[in-house]
Amino acid sequence: MEKGFHQWKEQCLNKLDLSKKGQVDEDIAHVVSLLNSCEQYFTTSSCSGRIILIDGAQKHGCVWLFVSHQQCKSDDLMSAVARSSGDAVLKFEPFVLHVQCRRLEDAQLTHSVAINSGFRNSGLTVSKTGKIITAVRSTHGLEVPLSHQGKLLVEQEYICFLTQIANQKMEENLRRIHRFYQNLQSALHTDKLPAEPQTHHHSQETKNQTSVYKRRRRREQQPGTDCCHGDGSSIEPELDDCLDLFT
Repeated sequence: MEKGFHQWKEQCLNKLDLSKKGQVDEDIAHVVSLLNSCEQYFTTSSCSGRIILIDGAQKHGCVWLFVSHQQCKSDDLMSAVARSSGDAVLKFEPFVLHVQCRRLEDAQLTHSVAINSGFRNSGLTVSKTGKIITAVRSTHGLEVPLSHQGKLLVEQEYICFLTQIANQKMEENLRRIHRFYQNLQSALHTDKLPAEPQTHHHSQETKNQTSVYKRRRRREQQPGTDCCHGDGSSIEPELDDCLDLFT
């Protein structure tokens, strides 16, 4: 498994970026860099969050009228929707990140960090080939139809209102990304500490953080414990313990 993971990591990090943008979004470059610098992780896909206006029912085969990974102006959306010849839909899609992990406990660590950073729709998957993936996802999206068959359905005032809502969601999205990065740094540092301090110079807080995470691992590894969560809903009872890691 160790050999296979390192091969997957090397292949993934060396392949071409086939996304529309062709590179990692600026607002999450530090997050991706941190994870890829760790021996036990590598990222397979990511998006910092975006405001998009698409013309068509599905993103595949539709026309992209507008896309921004930053806050936008209502005038930009008005100009974009004016080009619609079908069914234009305004969307805000929050930060999403997929991380392949070397071991299940590594995935559990990133999953806990994600949940405690506000990404409550995060989860774990284990494939038949042994690939362990943490998906960092949120639920504060937005999806509103603006036109039908090229005809605008709403007034400009409403598009201005939607622009404010989308920009507020983008602000919250960036705050959660910042929390995720800080919490991830803290968790990775805590996870590398020795199980039993070799000297008496470690603070009581450090010892408590280490024991909390070790205790949580022992509980998760008990028979009958479900370690994989599709939507993050079944991990709520463990949040209090997880939060102790980041105080």
